[in-house]
Amino acid sequence: MPAPITGSGSRYRATRWSFASAASDMEQLLESAAADTGTKIDRRNDSFGFEWLIVRDNDIEDLVTTTHLVASELEDAGFGPQLLAAVFRFEGGGKTVYWIYGFKNRAFWPFVPKGEHERDNAEELELKAKLERELPIEPDLTTWLALYDSPI
Repeated sequence: MPAPITGSGSRYRATRWSFASAASDMEQLLESAAADTGTKIDRRNDSFGFEWLIVRDNDIEDLVTTTHLVASELEDAGFGPQLLAAVFRFEGGGKTVYWIYGFKNRAFWPFVPKGEHERDNAEELELKAKLERELPIEPDLTTWLALYDSPI
């Protein structure tokens, strides 16, 4: 499996005013956590109108911990229904692999892009087979959504 190098992102949809009211407390907490680990946090919007909180860290444990903190804080602030996915990017062997965590189903699935709007289904199924004992993998392959426009 490719080695982790970059970051993760949590994709959600929220109205500007409601998110802004919760953002201050969350950002203070995240800045404090990031200061301890060297984690970088950024925000971006995608072409579909979703806002991403981007978490970057070279340490996979810090990355997962901070991503979990972001999701927990958003859920506690009432944004649980708007949380869509957390995306973890890995690179190695000339490929980029994403592990996507769906908040609705509470399960992971692999996404291996191959070209601009194609995916490597064989590689995805191989990754599923290799990690299904380690991670909760989404069993319904029809819900394995591709996130081609991910800013991660």
